[in-house]
Amino acid sequence: MTKKKSGIRWLGKPEKRDYLAAERYLSLLFDEATAARYAKKLRRADVSKFEAKDLLRASGLQPLGAGNPHVKEDRRRISKGTPLAPLLLVRHPANATLIIADGYHRLCAAYSVDEDATIPCCLE
Repeated sequence: MTKKKSGIRWLGKPEKRDYLAAERYLSLLFDEATAARYAKKLRRADVSKFEAKDLLRASGLQPLGAGNPHVKEDRRRISKGTPLAPLLLVRHPANATLIIADGYHRLCAAYSVDEDATIPCCLE
């Protein structure tokens, strides 16, 4: 059995602004030095691929609905064939939860199109 392709296009690596956004988000969860250290490691991380449904399960987050403005915009980009940036992820050391440091809306948009979509991620 072959897996259907979702038609979602992805960039080969995150954009500079994604790393900055990830560091800002991580600074809400960790002290600034730890957030900066994670952001630096994310910049060097290789791209891995995981299914959308597994990313949501590992993060413990619920997908945002298609009516969310950011998800709606990313769904529009998907339908136009505009590539999305890979997600930036951090494994939380204390409770084995996956932190989506950047890309939650992109993940939700991809999930709403195809829950089995393979999503590129930089994981630290």
